[in-house]
Amino acid sequence: MEAEYTLYEQQMARQLKRWEIRQQITPNFVERASKSVQTGINNLIPDKVHKTITATVKGIIQTTLFGINYIPAQEPLYDVSLADRDAKAEELLSLYKKIAAAEGAGAGAGGILLGLADFPILLGIKLKFLFELAHVYGYSTKDYRERLFILYVFQLAFSSPKKKTELLKTIKNWHVISDSFPPAAAYLDQVDWQQLQQEYRDTIDFRKMLQLIPGIGAVVGAWANFGLLEELGVAGMNCFRLRRLQDKVNTGSKEQ
Repeated sequence: MEAEYTLYEQQMARQLKRWEIRQQITPNFVERASKSVQTGINNLIPDKVHKTITATVKGIIQTTLFGINYIPAQEPLYDVSLADRDAKAEELLSLYKKIAAAEGAGAGAGGILLGLADFPILLGIKLKFLFELAHVYGYSTKDYRERLFILYVFQLAFSSPKKKTELLKTIKNWHVISDSFPPAAAYLDQVDWQQLQQEYRDTIDFRKMLQLIPGIGAVVGAWANFGLLEELGVAGMNCFRLRRLQDKVNTGSKEQ
């Protein structure tokens, strides 16, 4: 359907295809070895600790998805070109990378206790960014289904390649799948929260562990948080680009 796209949209469509392929590439030896080590460590952690971390992640995400505090005051952007949306998204990402880096530097300089406190704070920053990003691309987070989409985007950004393939399939078919969703509360009961938090921790563990080392914590904290927001930004922008291009074909949108 590229004929219906502007030149910029055609370029983005090609870029998205390359990005999709990268999401599904089989992990290399180093990545597989790293995953094996992380799995071994996770197996040594008592179930009680896993349950505590799972409850923390679940509580933060559910509070965010059901609450109104994260819904941006600014209305979603309508009748805006994809190029303009991308430009605004880049500005938003730049701002949030600075916010996350500053928070990480402060937490890293504060030692182990502040370093541990950084975990829920950074999670909140990431989710707030995704809420605002949704509005940049014209999707209102007042609709609970858009909040669920944010949950899928978040998981895609911080999951193993095997899990990414499954999540990407859902994201690409969102316009069909979302229509059959049950109420938000019922849907969230179906989420495997332990798997979600474990995939998330496995993705960020190494960088965040370095943040706890005395003397380099501030520098590493800023570097780690900046990089994690960059990864989330790339995933988020590409997921919303996919939807905008699909919407244009499915509805005959004339965004210019």
